[in-house]
Amino acid sequence: MKVAQTPDDLVEAVSTARAEAKAAFGDDAVYMERYLQTPRHIELQVIADSFGNVCHLGERDCSLQRRHQKVLEEAPSPVIDALTRAKIGKVVVDAIKAIGYLGVGTIEFLYENGEFFFIEMNTRLQVEHPVTEAITGIDLVREQIRIAAGLPLSFRQEDIIFEGHAIECRINAENPKTFTPSPGLITDFHAPGGLGVRLDSAIYAGYSIPPYYDSLIGKLIVHGRDREECIARVNRCLGEMVVGGIETTIPLFQELLVQPDILQGDYDIHWLERWMKDQPSA
Repeated sequence: MKVAQTPDDLVEAVSTARAEAKAAFGDDAVYMERYLQTPRHIELQVIADSFGNVCHLGERDCSLQRRHQKVLEEAPSPVIDALTRAKIGKVVVDAIKAIGYLGVGTIEFLYENGEFFFIEMNTRLQVEHPVTEAITGIDLVREQIRIAAGLPLSFRQEDIIFEGHAIECRINAENPKTFTPSPGLITDFHAPGGLGVRLDSAIYAGYSIPPYYDSLIGKLIVHGRDREECIARVNRCLGEMVVGGIETTIPLFQELLVQPDILQGDYDIHWLERWMKDQPSA
């Protein structure tokens, strides 16, 4: 992806993008779209069975990103109200019905100044799906299996009730400041617990993190009655969690979740990289 601010920039951007695409994919075709200055990344969970039933399960806010990769996700979004949710929800449900989609999926948007701009559809279960499960009480994996078995959805749109707030932190085996990968032996491990706390992970004391794969080693998902309670619980869990022997991004989340902008829900997809530039080097 290349950004062109002026006509002269456009010539160079197209040329560079074509060269990179040709080298990487053997296809130098490119397309242009409007560049949004300070959007949020909002995505909607959808699900459809073979009986024509289609539902949306609300939105997730995935705006805390680094190099276009999601770092933290929350549901619902701090900036989407019930009316807006219902409106965009109908749009995505109608779209899913029109294409005859079957199974779970996510339709992703950039959201700026009250407008939604389509990015893409992920035709699979997302890493961040647990925050949707937390606020709806719906097991998306169970529903996915039911659909594959030829069964109908176990609920309808009017049955879905959004309760509380949920946040997911992607715990990576990386230096929390430089994001340098940190493979190696886990010497100590303690998982946080308590009401509304879920940790999706396969690590344990004695497990060795290999250098060959994605650095994600766990997903901390926390649910609270409201966003304030949820953030308080996340902070407690981050303080309880122990992963010894390697570096992780736990300290990064401990810093992020005390920042005024984050506490107020006032951030966009560029916020994290701007904030990181202002931090002292490791």
